[in-house]
Amino acid sequence: MASEAEKTFQRFAVLGDSSSSGAEINNKNFSKLCQDCGITDGKTVTSTDVDTVFNKVKAKDAGTITFQQFTEAMKELSQKRFKEKSPDQGLEDIFKLMEGKNPATTGGFYQAATVGAVDRLSDTSKYTGSHEEQLDDSGKGITEQKERIDNSGYGRGHKGAG
Repeated sequence: MASEAEKTFQRFAVLGDSSSSGAEINNKNFSKLCQDCGITDGKTVTSTDVDTVFNKVKAKDAGTITFQQFTEAMKELSQKRFKEKSPDQGLEDIFKLMEGKNPATTGGFYQAATVGAVDRLSDTSKYTGSHEEQLDDSGKGITEQKERIDNSGYGRGHKGAG
């Protein structure tokens, strides 16, 4: 069971660091592992808990933890996540959550949100009012602007104009 967890640990340890051997994991990748494997649930185990446990098990001057320290951290998180179970049973359940998991490398939230927003905002069939008047029948912008130059010396909408 631990060997599968160790493989997952190594996959997350090398994430974003091509020079890493996979023997130690930093806090950022540790947090990502906990998030992607479903160890953090937002209620019993939060990202703050994950950061606190990481800093508790790491050496004082180190920025990374080994697999042995990782196991200690997981045992501590398992006590929070599975309160009704023994520490060893909780650790086993945590390792089951980790089985076969890989770092999720999607385009991220911003990419998905941007594509939807751009599509929605550039759909000319939904334009109304003055914006609609600036388009021809095919939805392309009309380059000819109506003559709107006002040389009266007053600003647009000024009550005293005229």
